[in-house]
Amino acid sequence: MTYTRRQILAGMGSVGLGTALSLWGTKMGAALPATTAHDRMKVGPYPFRIAVISDEITQDFEKACQIISRDFGLHWIELRTMWDKNMVDLKEKEQQEARKILQEHKLRVTDIASPLFKTEWPGARRAPQGEKQDQFGAHFDAQSQDELLDRCISLAKVFHTDRIRCFDYSRLEDPKPYRAEINKKLQQAAERCAQDKIVLLLENEMSCNTATGEEAAAVLKAVPHKNFMLNWDPGNAAASASTPYPTGYEFIPKGRIGHCHCKDVMRTSNHQPDWAPVGGGMVDWVGQLRALRRDGFHYGLSLETHWRGAGTPEASTRISMEGLQKALRAALP
Repeated sequence: MTYTRRQILAGMGSVGLGTALSLWGTKMGAALPATTAHDRMKVGPYPFRIAVISDEITQDFEKACQIISRDFGLHWIELRTMWDKNMVDLKEKEQQEARKILQEHKLRVTDIASPLFKTEWPGARRAPQGEKQDQFGAHFDAQSQDELLDRCISLAKVFHTDRIRCFDYSRLEDPKPYRAEINKKLQQAAERCAQDKIVLLLENEMSCNTATGEEAAAVLKAVPHKNFMLNWDPGNAAASASTPYPTGYEFIPKGRIGHCHCKDVMRTSNHQPDWAPVGGGMVDWVGQLRALRRDGFHYGLSLETHWRGAGTPEASTRISMEGLQKALRAALP
């Protein structure tokens, strides 16, 4: 969706007129003002590991790390794609280059945001939602998932993280006949991860078979392995016409949330979901953040902007980071 100048300014009351104006200038081709020690967006200290998914900013990994570390003042990063490649396709030399960049910017990795199990379930008919997946450059089919899991475990070791994100297959018209087998596959993957002391994180995703808090709670109950946890994404739940907080969140066993994604959603004039800057949509992020702290969550919380209304991924991420900052300050004074 392309936004006009008036729409951006109208929607940015939560992050400040000055920020909206400066980022509108970026959309029109002007460079962002130089960042000084005084005006950097410092986030923290908070009880969560505040991070950004690097490719939400740019595919230039070094630039993304520079922004996350210097401009945002963060120490954590989530890895999905870089240099126009999915993480699982990086060559050894590229992995070592990425590690070097991370070390230079003093960034630690929350998790490998892999495409594991984001594929079709053999022989089953997909729902319309299941046909709208973004694979982020991944190309592994259903028969290659064991190989993909091994690659992800290897990457987790290379980047010194104990977490791998996964999904639970393209959303089916009727998942009930296949749910037990899907859960068995998740259980086996968690057992495999446990061998290397790695946690498998299931993300609720509207194009997959677990989209909401209610559905996530059912899967967590069916797959009780201690190394199987939830990557809770309230934005994805909201895009599935669910109320993520407080309704969906109430169903989730709080000790099984091992990571969280932060983005926002609004409804368009034809009642379809569309991404929004954090704080500019329907997700109650202040309430959600308060609840996470109350319930003892202390793992990674990654900004996953998705919204592109400021014209570029970088400009849009900067606005959403301002929105996340405001929500954090309101929730955790």
